[in-house]
Amino acid sequence: MSRLARSRREASGSPMFRLRIGFIVIAMVLSFFGARLIQLQAIDPKSYAAMAKRDGVITADLPADRGAIVDRSGVELAASVDGMMVIGDPELARDDAPQIARILAERLDLDYFSTLERLRKSGTRYQYLARRVPATKAEAVLKELDELDYKGITLERDPMRNYPSDDIAANLIGFLGEDEPLAGMERTFDTQLAGTDGKATYEVGAGYRIPLGESTTVKPKNGETLQLTIDRDVQFYTQRALAAAVTKARADSGTAVVLDTKTGQTLALADVPTFNANKPPLETKRNAKNLGARSLSEPYEPGSVEKALTFAALIDAGKITPRTRIVVPSEIKRAGAAPIGDHWDHDKIKLTAAGVLAKSSNIGTVIAARRLPSETLYDYLTSFGLGQRTNIGVRGESAGVVPDGATWSEGTHDTIAFGQGLSVNAMQMAAAVNTLANGGVYVDPSLVMGTATTDSGQKVGTSQAGTHRVVSEDAARQTAEMMELVTAEGEAGSAAAVPNYRVAGKTGTAQRVGKDCRCYDGTFTVSFGGFAPADDPRFTVYVVLQNPRNGMGGGGNAGPVFKQVMTYLLGKYGVKPTGTTPSTLPIEW
Repeated sequence: MSRLARSRREASGSPMFRLRIGFIVIAMVLSFFGARLIQLQAIDPKSYAAMAKRDGVITADLPADRGAIVDRSGVELAASVDGMMVIGDPELARDDAPQIARILAERLDLDYFSTLERLRKSGTRYQYLARRVPATKAEAVLKELDELDYKGITLERDPMRNYPSDDIAANLIGFLGEDEPLAGMERTFDTQLAGTDGKATYEVGAGYRIPLGESTTVKPKNGETLQLTIDRDVQFYTQRALAAAVTKARADSGTAVVLDTKTGQTLALADVPTFNANKPPLETKRNAKNLGARSLSEPYEPGSVEKALTFAALIDAGKITPRTRIVVPSEIKRAGAAPIGDHWDHDKIKLTAAGVLAKSSNIGTVIAARRLPSETLYDYLTSFGLGQRTNIGVRGESAGVVPDGATWSEGTHDTIAFGQGLSVNAMQMAAAVNTLANGGVYVDPSLVMGTATTDSGQKVGTSQAGTHRVVSEDAARQTAEMMELVTAEGEAGSAAAVPNYRVAGKTGTAQRVGKDCRCYDGTFTVSFGGFAPADDPRFTVYVVLQNPRNGMGGGGNAGPVFKQVMTYLLGKYGVKPTGTTPSTLPIEW
């Protein structure tokens, strides 16, 4: 190798030589960009301005992520997932608009004619064609259009709603429409969940964003998470048990409420029939009533479960004890009204007050309740929460009806004492029974963890829950011992008994008022409400079935659901039997 060649080789391998070459390359690239910048800002500004003037300024939404709805453990019940907006540019799509509209209509279930009209719209280059399309579906459609060389369709991010558990708590959670929340908590707490969309504004020309054109961006503010007191697993189990009972009884509908006794937090609020929150439109057309929470919006007469409240009031007022002796005739005649009878035929029998409740005697209840003035009984019932909304945060809640005690006739007093002539919703009744479980202290039921504000401006949640005493702790304890006899072997509520646990409960069967005749139409509401362990309550469960057609009452229809749900609860939360002696109160004397 010559000395010259060797010198060149050594020079090319030196760091300084490579550095010089690098500087030259960078200088060439910067020169290119500088020349382009001079062209844009000095030589061709008028041409780009003309394009912007011709094509205009586009303002595009930057959708916020909607806040999730989660259960008490943070499990998502409603969440935002990847979705896309389908955007049309009429100028680019106009020539192929009929073909593009047909493909979009078929693949995305859009209306063909409205889509075609948007693709042919003049004076705009930005038309929304579809919102919240699953990303995979939208991308597949765009790929199909590209392969056919159809222009003018683009995609932009647009988070969509997904309900991972389909029908679980759907009546509570609700769902979204195309542009707005249409039901449930999605609607009630929309302000918290929705967040605020952002916007991007920029100039376009020839269908493209103009480099260095004017642009502004306002970033979206994502929505906040809404945490419920619901336990997703308990909700799932309760819904399935309730649905099976409604089917077996051939009932119109059913409701079940599960409360944490001490806190009043709702662990499950089940309604049957329900719907799949991911596919609500078909359900809407078929039966709009299935979309709401019957547990709060549908009032009914509670029947004999209300007797437990009557006896608690009598004991608290010092009018009776569980051992008070009551002679129960075969019926009670009333002037101008049908006589009051029991659900079974009998001659004169001798029952204790505990026996009257255990056997659910209307006659015995009336005889005992006549010791309490109407206005006093009215005060107790309203203190138990009847006749007023729980304000738990569910739209359309009914307050029910408890007539003013000052207006009661003797007949009204009699029927209200055993659960007819007044109306409640299921949550009200569950909270009232829970008061007996909670040592006589009413605790406001709650559905939302912490505090949240409804669309009407009301603050709700566990932080807002209050308490007040209704009956003494001793009166509540004695009533619970009486309610234990309801689930004893041979009694109407024995199907609700949970092996190895002390269970306090009460069956209910009430006549229903028909919508057409505004009279008792021969159909019934059956129910069962109770708590366990009876001497150290942890959970309260209340079950209601409307118009069962199998001829069975609250014990036979609602009792088994209570047993299933309570058994599941006690096992899931590791509640051990207390091991104490069950109630030994006498039934007869």
